[in-house]
Amino acid sequence: MFARTIEAKIIEKLNGGKAIIVVGARQVGKTTLIRNCLEGLDYLFLDGDDPTIRSLLSNPNTEQIRTIVADHKTVFVDEAQRIPGIGLTLKIITDQFKHIQLLISGSSSFDLGNELNEPLTGRKWEYELFPISWEEYEGTIGFIKSEQQLENRLLYGFYPDVINHPGMERETLKNLVNSYLFRDLLAFSGIRRPEVLEKLLLALALQMGSEVNYNELSQIVGINKLTIQKYIEILEKGFVIFRLNSFSRNLRNEIKQNRKIYFYDNGIRNMLIGNFNPLEMRVDKGSLWENFLVSERFKQNFYKQTFAKMYFWRTKQQQEIDFVEEKDGSIFGYEFKWSVKKPKMPKLFNETYKADTFLIHRSNFREFVKI
Repeated sequence: MFARTIEAKIIEKLNGGKAIIVVGARQVGKTTLIRNCLEGLDYLFLDGDDPTIRSLLSNPNTEQIRTIVADHKTVFVDEAQRIPGIGLTLKIITDQFKHIQLLISGSSSFDLGNELNEPLTGRKWEYELFPISWEEYEGTIGFIKSEQQLENRLLYGFYPDVINHPGMERETLKNLVNSYLFRDLLAFSGIRRPEVLEKLLLALALQMGSEVNYNELSQIVGINKLTIQKYIEILEKGFVIFRLNSFSRNLRNEIKQNRKIYFYDNGIRNMLIGNFNPLEMRVDKGSLWENFLVSERFKQNFYKQTFAKMYFWRTKQQQEIDFVEEKDGSIFGYEFKWSVKKPKMPKLFNETYKADTFLIHRSNFREFVKI
């Protein structure tokens, strides 16, 4: 059982007069998180995967809802994205049954967001949950064990089921990819050609941490640029990947339009390319390290509401900074290296933006991923 960073925030919001929504990929621990927040409380659990529940909650009237919730003061609707018309149903509960604390989980941002954003405007607190963060991991198992497990986490990632079933990581990840990535994304996004999605995911996995060009991807995958853009947006809303845009303010020769794509979880990425070789045998060790650091920083900024903006920086002359963060009017640059060997930081970046720059390596990474 891993203590999650946002658990205290959710508990703090209980009985505050608004619905509480937790969204995130399947199997990241949303149900467990909410159950922990409700521990010791009497609540009604409504599972959106249950056909009976889906039927009951699809467009009921007020009296039908009154019968369903009965005397419960807390109601938890799990996997809400599977229930047609759930947004209006939840709106009725929040408007007509003000004594009820409503909690909702959903695995599909592109579907659940469309359902809930308008009906619950001003009536909800929304949180995103990602795979276990390094801070949550180390905080639960301790410094020594987490130190011993670092390379495994770079290979197998941080999904709770993967961590909780040592020795079965590949089988667990295979099930996650087959059931979550393909089944859910195809079911909720309107993608009709699974082979195209698979080809795009493989291309993105092989280019992880590198700049991606939509024109090049369209040639690799065999679909047009606009469709590539649409599919990438779907993968983002499905909590598979996220983008970093290029940082540019003053210089003519800065790259302004490109973007890098990262995976929320190293294990999912490695399953897509079918490679779990040890780090010392890999040519992509640097990419795995970079993806781990950027995804962990992303989680921290999001959970702790730092409002930091994240980028990368490169010029046409190939001067580059792996990761740039703009926060409270200050700019920080970070270079990622597995070893302690110090690279040369581009003076142009430091001088132009009055930026502080840092090297993040194997021995000091905790300061970066536990802000």
